[in-house]
Amino acid sequence: MYSRKEALLSSQIEGTQASLVDVLEFEAEPGRVPAPDVLEVIDHQLALDYGLERLPELPISDRLLMGMHSVLMEGVRGSHRRVGEYRRSQNWIGPSGCLIEEASFVPPPVPEMIEAMSVLERWLHEDRETPILIRCGLAHYQFETIHPFEDANGRLGRLLITLMLVEGEVLARPLLYLSVYLKRHREEYYGWLGRVRTEGDFEGWPKFFLRGVRAVSLEATETARRILVMRDEHLDLVRASEPCLQETV
Repeated sequence: MYSRKEALLSSQIEGTQASLVDVLEFEAEPGRVPAPDVLEVIDHQLALDYGLERLPELPISDRLLMGMHSVLMEGVRGSHRRVGEYRRSQNWIGPSGCLIEEASFVPPPVPEMIEAMSVLERWLHEDRETPILIRCGLAHYQFETIHPFEDANGRLGRLLITLMLVEGEVLARPLLYLSVYLKRHREEYYGWLGRVRTEGDFEGWPKFFLRGVRAVSLEATETARRILVMRDEHLDLVRASEPCLQETV
């Protein structure tokens, strides 16, 4: 359920309108055709599963990210674009239909993008001195700035955080869903990414990122505690009802 919640919230950051109930109703009815927004959430979950399954023998790399991108874009909006491979043309970020001159951010051209992804991959595997959470924050920023795919860079960049934490053995399972914090502070999230690009604020962004990790970690711990309490309460109810059940039988 944690990974489903992460898939939902990460997709909602990009404008998806599906709810958790929509996703669970689809899963409860095999063979049902999902609505487009629900399919985006399902594909996000499948992309995470794909990455985690291959992570033991295939470390974080171009090959792994491209494979996840293929799964993430299966049958959803944007699937007519270049899927499962890096872009071959210039892209930009801004209001729908805007020209590059009107863009709020223009990623690097294709040759620089390819080189930047190569540098990022080497850094991910060579830097063992920087604390893992700081590396996750910096890697996410770098991936979003490089913007290597034509679509779904935001969702894949957030999946990269989970992969790094699992690969670094910080998490045994993907139980940290940072998108709940990023969605809650969406404007601040985008604002910090922009400030690093324009002002070189490589201290403010990690602080924001770490506050998010702390917040969702505490929330996850509290949720786990409440689940255990609820389980014990239900077990007590079952035990208390056993004599009544025996008399009925």
